[in-house]
Parts: sequence; structure tokens; C-alpha cells
Amino acid sequence: QVQLVESGGGLVQAGGSLRLSCAASGISFSLVTVGWFRQAPGKQRELVAAMTSGSSTNYADSVKGRFTISRDIAKNTVYLQMNSLKPEDTAVYYCNAVGRVSKKDYWGQGTQVTVSS
Repeated sequence: QVQLVESGGGLVQAGGSLRLSCAASGISFSLVTVGWFRQAPGKQRELVAAMTSGSSTNYADSVKGRFTISRDIAKNTVYLQMNSLKPEDTAVYYCNAVGRVSKKDYWGQGTQVTVSS
């Protein structure tokens, strides 16, 4: 059984910072590509940041230079450090991983991030 548990979301003011965490069970973040997605009301879910098993990273242009994805292999946890937050960053954020063998897509429950102006 695979479970992704997110934490760290909340309400912050523009210019502030948050660190989102996603702890996994039943899957190893060291062996698969992991990512953070977000979805604002009425908009399509979009990729924010991703990291491969080889530690290559990819960021959306809108967050490049402000957000950083990282992982702690010992804790089997992936993080998203979010700095210089803007109101347009307001969305529900989801962590994601794909099973190495099954290729099944796994998602966290989502955590709300709200940035006030």
C-alpha cells in the first residue's frame, strides 16, 4: 500500500516562505521521479517542480529561482522550499510519484497554500 502524506501548507503573506513536505510509505523516492503539482480553481493542474532518481530537476518558468525541490533519502521525504511567494502561487499543491514496476500514478491528498496580498 502506497501512501503520500503532505504537510506545511497554510496562509502566508506575499514575500513570505513555506516549506512543503511529502512523506511516503510503500514506495521509495530514491528510485522514482517525484514531483510537485498545483491546481488553482478553474485552472488545469500544472507541474511545479520535479526530480528524477538521478537528481536532475525541472521547474516551471513561473517558479524558477524562487522554489527548490529536494529529497531526504533516509527519511523517504521530498520537500518543496517556496520563497518570495506571490498571490498567484495560491493553489492546492499535490505531491506525486510513479511506481517503478507498476507505473501506477500515486498522489497525495493535497494541501492548500494561500498567499495574501
